[in-house]
Amino acid sequence: MLLESEKKLDFNDVLIRPKRSTLESRKQMVLERKFKTKWAQREFTCVPIVCANMATGTFRMAEVFCEYKMLVAIHKFHTKEDWLNASKDAISASIFTIGMSDSEYENFKDIRDALFNAKKIDNPDDLFLCVDIANGYTQRFSSFIHKIREENPGIVMIAGNVATAEMVQELIIAGADFVKIGIGPGSQCTTRLKAGVGYPQISASLECADAAHGLNGGIILDGGVRSPGDAAKAFIANADMIMIGGMFAGTDEQEGELITRRFLTNELDENNQQIVDEKQYKLFFGMSSEYAQEKFMSGGMKNYRTSEGRKEEIPYKGSVRPIIDDLLGGLRSAGTYIGASSVKTFGKCGTLIRVGRQHDRF
Repeated sequence: MLLESEKKLDFNDVLIRPKRSTLESRKQMVLERKFKTKWAQREFTCVPIVCANMATGTFRMAEVFCEYKMLVAIHKFHTKEDWLNASKDAISASIFTIGMSDSEYENFKDIRDALFNAKKIDNPDDLFLCVDIANGYTQRFSSFIHKIREENPGIVMIAGNVATAEMVQELIIAGADFVKIGIGPGSQCTTRLKAGVGYPQISASLECADAAHGLNGGIILDGGVRSPGDAAKAFIANADMIMIGGMFAGTDEQEGELITRRFLTNELDENNQQIVDEKQYKLFFGMSSEYAQEKFMSGGMKNYRTSEGRKEEIPYKGSVRPIIDDLLGGLRSAGTYIGASSVKTFGKCGTLIRVGRQHDRF
């Protein structure tokens, strides 16, 4: 048995230290980044925020994210008809998601060809691919990534999830352009409770980014970002992109119908009867939850598995746009506090300071 005694840091363990800045306005902060990928040798520019491939990974979400030059990982249970009916703008902001199965990979190729033939994409390699599994620590996963890279040299590919430097290196060598980082930090993930496995995200970001950048690859920090301040901390910790789900949940653009719940209040009406209040919610769930397995997979959850996700009714929030505006506004504000003229320079300009747990809530 090995025990690592070095303290690992999560979002609540750090704050951003302010410093002198020459920026006179938040408007001067550039949110877009240009990327050139290692294997695909493709250049693209975006605001480096990705909506997670949960119930939030929809084409309605992609329509809005396209306006902000951000990306959406479309959840893998959308059909070919869904893709063909999506607008060209939505598809341009979309990342195709598959798991580690040959059938899902073949489905991706089929849909990609259909989109190209329908002129929804200009080139078959224009559609980004995310190979997404809960546990990226298997040799089979690396081999699967290598196979896809050999057959698709020009496609931008994301692989995950892992949380340690050695697996980041292995996946990049196998053919991934970006590696998704996060074991258990998501709002609807219960891996740390069910399996006891995980790694704090700030430390994971710093260590994995160092490994990826040494190989000219990149990382996407996936999970744990619950506020604009967390997003700023992630970029200071050298994440190239961040993936967020829970912050965008409960919105019009999330998949699912509105749920209305009725509650008795402590107030009385003119007839001395308790007033009934109504509140609306949307169901949000992890894709490794029993609910998702029953909803999307034939045969439901296998008896050798345990649910590593939860479901939750999220208060209805309306449009996702104000949430995006608040998130981007927070990043601009953080940039002015650290003298960063762009989100790309957060890691060079910013300093994280370790704080006590008494600072968890402000």
